[in-house]
Amino acid sequence: MSQRDAVSQIMAPTPSADTADQRFERVVEYAPTAMILISADGQIEMVNAQTEIIFGYDRAELLGQPIEMLVPARMREGHPHLRSAYAKNPNARPMGPGRDLYALRKDNSEFPVEIGLNPITSGDRQVILAAISDISERKHREEQIARSLKEKETLLSEVHHRVKNNLQIIHSLLDMQTATIEDHQAREALIESCNRVRSMAQIHQSLYQSENIAKVDFANFCESLISSLLAAYNIDPDQVRIKSELAHVELAIDQAVPCGLVTNELLTNALKHGFNADQSGEILISTKMTDAQTVELSVSDTGIGLPTDFSISNSSGLGLQLIELLTEQIGGKLSIETTPKTCFTITFTIKD
Repeated sequence: MSQRDAVSQIMAPTPSADTADQRFERVVEYAPTAMILISADGQIEMVNAQTEIIFGYDRAELLGQPIEMLVPARMREGHPHLRSAYAKNPNARPMGPGRDLYALRKDNSEFPVEIGLNPITSGDRQVILAAISDISERKHREEQIARSLKEKETLLSEVHHRVKNNLQIIHSLLDMQTATIEDHQAREALIESCNRVRSMAQIHQSLYQSENIAKVDFANFCESLISSLLAAYNIDPDQVRIKSELAHVELAIDQAVPCGLVTNELLTNALKHGFNADQSGEILISTKMTDAQTVELSVSDTGIGLPTDFSISNSSGLGLQLIELLTEQIGGKLSIETTPKTCFTITFTIKD
């Protein structure tokens, strides 16, 4: 069947068949994508100029040939089955959505394509019009973007690694200095500074180890922080237990660092000042999402408690002042309960 005969059979019967045929031929011939008309048994009945350009064949070499000649050899065997399945439920849709599709040129080179399928029925005869676009340039750009993104992720990961290492060096220097200080108050201040530096280092360590180097898994960070503080203050776990109820919360670095520091301060205060020497009890750290973007972080203890008239603004302790300043930094709201147990709660919105 010639290409013109194929067009005539599809378009007939119409009141002005010749005009319709010519109009249809012009539309198909000058379409910016390759247009191929395929019979029910998989034979090529019509092609346009763009098909010749993309595939490198003259149309005479294509007409009457099986469509599988344009399918890469590694995919050719299963193609008739896919064609038959489409014929049972023909509808206008993209071919193989979600899959990478490839076509084969005359020179046996493969190239990525997008294919739109459209069934055309005339009487009891059905053919398929395939619109094929060469997406080689788009794929190339996507690969370039992916490579560039990977390079930037590698660089950012290395930055987190180096920041973590530098913070660990600072921590080690402070720790060494602590061993030479005899004054109890000065030594305690250095130990607290060590813990703050270590908290920041743990944030960067979490980012370095994470698949998503832009977000910190705050639950994992808290678990690491708890272990570090228990070791730093030599806490007997049978006397003071730390429980955690941590929802899955991911924070960007600009919120993760201050939030990590404020968590360090809250836990440190509870461990150092929450219990008398012979008193046992429990510390609870919890996070929960009150809505899609709002986090509620709380640290409570069952220790000696705070005065009923306690006010953080009137406190002289550096740790409590830091809690207030860091809460403001993350755009949060701080509330304090003094009975029946001491509970610090910070509510803040996750930044995109």
